[in-house]
Amino acid sequence: MQSRTEVTVFRSIVAVLALIPISAGAAGVFYGLSFPGFDVVSQNANASSHFRFLSGIFLAIGVAYWTVALAMGDWLRRFQLLAVLTVVGGLARGLSIFADGTPSTGHQMGLFMELGVAPLLLFRSTRLHFQQIKNL
Repeated sequence: MQSRTEVTVFRSIVAVLALIPISAGAAGVFYGLSFPGFDVVSQNANASSHFRFLSGIFLAIGVAYWTVALAMGDWLRRFQLLAVLTVVGGLARGLSIFADGTPSTGHQMGLFMELGVAPLLLFRSTRLHFQQIKNL
């Protein structure tokens, strides 16, 4: 039987980690290609528009993680979907290492979150899901 404490701890971890995509997404929306730490040789309206769009999605994913932390609706399945989206994004980021070389430390930490932490939390959420089914 899953304890309330176990679920609360899980959701609290999600709430804290959601600050990462929220802050990075908001900074990307606000700064565009002038995002701190980016070294963009040629900035243009198309690249900036695309970067801000993706930053907006990143921001929205962070806010969606907060809805998991607040236990809004079917939070467990929503978390699993968000975690899979995060892992797929990490796989794409990982591909860039082979195509473009090793990114900055901040991007490497993002890769660790996407391909390390997110899968671990996804595994944990699956366990919580099956415990939830058993308790029905």
